[in-house]
Amino acid sequence: MTDANRVWRLRKRPVGAIADDVLSFATEPVPEPGEGQFLVRLNYLSLDPTNRIWMSDMEQYMPPVALGEAMRGAVCGTVVKSRVPGFSAGDVVSGLGTWADYQLATPATHSKMIPVEGISVAEAFGLFAIVGPTAYFGLLEVGTPKAGETVVVSGAAGAVGSLVGQIARLQGCRAVGIAGSQAKCRWLVEDLGFDAAVNYKAEALGGALKRACPGGIDVYFDNVGGAILEACLEHMNLGGRVPTCGLISQYNATGATPGPRNYGMLLMKRLTVRGFLVSDYASRRGEAIGALAEWMRQGKLQFRLDVREGLENALTTLRLLFTGENTGKLLLHVA
Repeated sequence: MTDANRVWRLRKRPVGAIADDVLSFATEPVPEPGEGQFLVRLNYLSLDPTNRIWMSDMEQYMPPVALGEAMRGAVCGTVVKSRVPGFSAGDVVSGLGTWADYQLATPATHSKMIPVEGISVAEAFGLFAIVGPTAYFGLLEVGTPKAGETVVVSGAAGAVGSLVGQIARLQGCRAVGIAGSQAKCRWLVEDLGFDAAVNYKAEALGGALKRACPGGIDVYFDNVGGAILEACLEHMNLGGRVPTCGLISQYNATGATPGPRNYGMLLMKRLTVRGFLVSDYASRRGEAIGALAEWMRQGKLQFRLDVREGLENALTTLRLLFTGENTGKLLLHVA
């Protein structure tokens, strides 16, 4: 442990893409834990599209990060000092923390990570903290897929999307992924077992979906919104379901974003469109972790980590989510 604590703080609200001056990166003193707190040394920082939402002063599911505050993020770290019974130096914890080498935590914000046989700390944090339960509950509880149905997922080479397609296959469904490169499409089909994959950057999406989904779409798991949502609505079957997980295509928009022009499909095809957050299922998190871990142990589920190095690279690494340059769960290794 050193006396220096590197911290990213929010300086201004982003307009469009996240510019360099939106966040500051400075060295500060390491904080001392008070009664009921413990000090955590950051090991891994999860980088997620929701980081962009938290920077904006807009209506959202939790208060935005205030100007001058340390940037918020899902973290995994090691306790170095504790003034909380039951938490000791050396304990590995995860929770909602900040972009900082050292940070104060409480049992309300962080919990101990229970070792899972055959799964590393990085894999457990990357899979179980957010993306695994998101894919599990979003598909199974909101999408309610049935054996023999066709499930399409956008952002399919990302952390959530790659899991959604595999879980769909485990339910006896046909899984079709939408991604932004031929390499990603090959990975989805050849390595993860998707039935088909569409490169939306290489061909007209409408025709590609018609070819990949000859029987139509029963469940469209939406991670991106925008033009891809519009194209998928056109191919939905009667009574189809659309779990809405994210709208990453719109997060950097500088003006009002239009809704799908074919909104009438919701009526004509009696579709159910439902937004959800993984926190809606917080009380059942153990169920998702148990199922995901067992599928991994049985070799039925693959999970790719995209790990980059250095807290100083947090902002540059976050931008990869919006350019599609990552594959799998994006983590930053700090210590």
